[in-house]
Amino acid sequence: MNLLVVGASYRTTPVATLERLAVAPTDVPETLRRLLAQPYVDAAVVLSTCNRVEVYAAVTGFHGGLADICGVLGDRVGSAPGELADHLYVHYGQAAVEHAFRVAAGLDSMVVGEAQILGQLRDAYHVANEADATGRLLHELMQQALRVGKRAHAETGIDRAGQSVVSAALRVGGELLPGGLPGRPVLVLGAGAMGALAVATLARLGVESIRVVNRRDDRAVRLAGAYGATAVPYYQLPAALSQVDLVISATASAEPVLTRDAVTGVLAARPADRTGPLVLLDLAVPRDVEPAAAALPGVAVIDIDGLAGALTDAPAATDTAAVTRIVDTEVESFLSWMRGADVAPTVAALRGRADDVVGAELRRLAQRRPDLTDDQRAEVAHTVHRVVQRLLHSPTVRVRQLAAEPGGDQYAALLRQLFDLEVPGTSTAGDVPDLEVDR
Repeated sequence: MNLLVVGASYRTTPVATLERLAVAPTDVPETLRRLLAQPYVDAAVVLSTCNRVEVYAAVTGFHGGLADICGVLGDRVGSAPGELADHLYVHYGQAAVEHAFRVAAGLDSMVVGEAQILGQLRDAYHVANEADATGRLLHELMQQALRVGKRAHAETGIDRAGQSVVSAALRVGGELLPGGLPGRPVLVLGAGAMGALAVATLARLGVESIRVVNRRDDRAVRLAGAYGATAVPYYQLPAALSQVDLVISATASAEPVLTRDAVTGVLAARPADRTGPLVLLDLAVPRDVEPAAAALPGVAVIDIDGLAGALTDAPAATDTAAVTRIVDTEVESFLSWMRGADVAPTVAALRGRADDVVGAELRRLAQRRPDLTDDQRAEVAHTVHRVVQRLLHSPTVRVRQLAAEPGGDQYAALLRQLFDLEVPGTSTAGDVPDLEVDR
C-alpha cells in the first residue's frame, strides 16, 4: 500500500477547467464511494477549494491507482482521462507525503502562509472519515498533516501578515476604486466558510457598510448579526447589488449566480453618483460570475485566475525556510513510521507461516507416534514452538529496525520473497517507488 495524490490547482489549471473538476460538498460522499469502488484504490480523501481539487489516496499500485483516480475525475467532467493530463499533477510515495505537508503548512497556497487551508483539509478529512473512506494509512497522513500545519503556524511567522485569499482579493479590488475601499459599501454573496471569512475580514478592516446575501436567509441573518452587518433577503439581491461598489461572491452554486444580463440590469439601476467601476471579486469555483459579464463597461471582474496573477506579496524568506525545515523533518519522521508499518504485516505473515509449519509437523508426529501420551505431545509441541520463536525473534526485531531506515521497504520485500509470503496490500514488483509528476 502506498500514497498517491492526483490534483489540479491554480498553478496548473485554468479556472474554466478547475471549476469543472470542483466537487461540491454535497457531491463529496458520492465521489468517495466511486473512488473506493475502483480496484486499486483502498482509501481516499477529496479536497476541493476555490483554488485546488485534489484526491489523496492509498493505492495498491501506482499505475492502476492513477488510472482509477483519473477515470473518476474524467467521468465527473465528461472527459477522457487523457484530456485532463495536461492539467493534473501527480505525487507518489515520499512526494505525496511532502505535498500533503506543504499544503497543510500553507506553502502551496495562492496566498503563501494562509491558514484557511488547514480548516479546509480538516473538513475534507472529517467527511472522508464519516464515510469510512480513510483507512489507517490515509488517517495517519491526514492527522500528521494537520499537526504539521499547526506547528508551522505556531513556530514560524509565515502567517504573520494574516493574509488570506479574501484579504488579498480585497487589496486588489480596492486598488480599482478611486480612494480605495474605505467608505465604500460592500456586499458579500454567500454565507459559507469563505463568505464568513469575507465578512470577518471586512469588519476587521473597518468597513462600515456590509451587506450579506444568501439563498438561505437565516444563515445570512446569523452571519450578519455576528459582525454588525446587514442581512438582505435573497429576493432583494438585484437592488442590493445596485447600491454597492464592491461584491465578494463565494457561493457553492454549480451555475453562475451573476449572469451578464443580471449585471447589466444592476448597472442600469446603479446611481449616477457612484464613482469607479462595480468591482466583482469572484472567489467561487465553479465561478459565480458569468465570464461574459467581465466585458461590460463599468464592471471589473477578478476571479481566481486574475487574483493569482495579481499577487506579488510573499512571507519573508526566513519564515518559508523555517516552515520548509519543519516539513522536511516531519516527512522523514512519517516515512520512518510508514516503513515500520509496512513491515508489520510481513512479520505477522512470517510468524503465521511458522505456526502453520509447526502445526503440520505436530500433526504428522501424532500420526506416526500414536503411542505418545498427551503430556509427551504437549511437551514436544511446547519445545518446538520455543525453538521456532527463538529463531525468529532476532531477525524479526532487526528487520523492524532496518525497515525504519531509508530504503527499509526492501527488507520487507526480501522477507516476502525468501519465505514466499502472501501479504495483501504490499507493493507489487515494478511499482514506482517515488514519483512527483506535473502532467
